[in-house]
Amino acid sequence: MKRAVTIVFTIIVAMMTTIAFAGETLNGAGATFPYPVYSAWAWDYNKITGIKLNYQSIGSGGGQRQIANRTVDFGASDAPLKPGKLNKLKLYQFPAVIGGVVPVVNIPKMKAGQIRLDGEAMCGIFLGTITTWNDKIISGLNPGLKFPDKKITVVHRSDGSGTTAIFTTYLSGICSKWKDKVGAGKAVKWPTGIGGKGNEGVANYVRRVKYSIGYVEFAYAKQNKLTYTLLKNPAGTFVKPNFQSFQDAAASGKFDPKKHFYLWLTNAPGKNAWPIAGATFILLAREKRDSNINTVKFYDWAFNNGDKTAKRLVYVPLPEALKDKVRGYWKSHGIY
Repeated sequence: MKRAVTIVFTIIVAMMTTIAFAGETLNGAGATFPYPVYSAWAWDYNKITGIKLNYQSIGSGGGQRQIANRTVDFGASDAPLKPGKLNKLKLYQFPAVIGGVVPVVNIPKMKAGQIRLDGEAMCGIFLGTITTWNDKIISGLNPGLKFPDKKITVVHRSDGSGTTAIFTTYLSGICSKWKDKVGAGKAVKWPTGIGGKGNEGVANYVRRVKYSIGYVEFAYAKQNKLTYTLLKNPAGTFVKPNFQSFQDAAASGKFDPKKHFYLWLTNAPGKNAWPIAGATFILLAREKRDSNINTVKFYDWAFNNGDKTAKRLVYVPLPEALKDKVRGYWKSHGIY
C-alpha cells in the first residue's frame, strides 16, 4: 500500500512539473540579426522542455531599451555595450553566436558572388558619391562584367539596429570620409537611400527594387535568395561570405569576461576573414536572478546542442573556449 501511494505521489509530482514547464515562457526582445537561429533553437528547446521562448525581433535599439526598462527577461543586441554603460544600467552581457553582415544587390542577370566590391566602392555608394552601377570604380573592380547605366538605390535600416552598428563600424574603419561625415552607431544620419525596418525590411526592399543595394545578416540573404557580393578585406583578398570566412573573422576575437565581452569583429586581420562580421549579445538585468537563471539555461542548452543548427543557418557557434569563458562569467555572477 505504501509503495502504491509512493508511486502515485511520484506520478503526480512529475505531472505537476511537466505542467509547470509547459506554462513557462521566456520573453526576450532585440536584434533581428540572430532571429533565425534563436527561433530554430527555441523550437527545439520547446519540444524538449515545454518552455517557450517569446522573442520580439525589433532591432538592437529596442532590445536595449526593453531590458533597460525591465519589460523583458533578456535583451539582445548586435552592438555591444561598453562596461561603463552596463554598470550604469546594471546589466550583464555575453555573446551568443557570431554571424556576418553582407551587401546584397538587385541587378538583373547578376549572380550571387559575381560582383566584387572594396572599401572605396562601398564608401562611395553609401555616401552617395557613386550614383550609378557603371561607375568607373565599380567597373574597374569587375573587368569582364558589363554594368548597366542605372541609378543605384541604397537601402538601409530605418530602426535602431545592431546590424547597422556593425556595418557602419566597418565603413568607419575603411573610409575616413565616412567616419568624419557619418560615423558609426545603431542609428546614423544616412546621406542617401531609403529605410527598411529590420533585416526583413531591408531584404524585402532589395528584392523588390531593381538596381538597389542594401546590407543584411547572411541568413536573410540566403532565405530570400538575394544576390550577395564579394568584398575585399584588409588583407587584400576578395572574400565570399560563408561559414568559413565568418569563422576566420571570429578567430581573431579576444573576448574578455572582465570587460563583459565587449568587442567588435569588423575588418578582422585574417587572410580569408569576412570584413563585416560580428557577435550578437544577450543582456540581462542584474537583479532578476530567477529569470536570468532560466535564460542562461536556454543559452547553455544552445551551446551544448545548437551548433549544428547554427551552422546550417550559416552562423558561427562560439568556440568551445569562449563558451567556457561565458559559463565562468555566469558562475561568477551566481546565475549558473
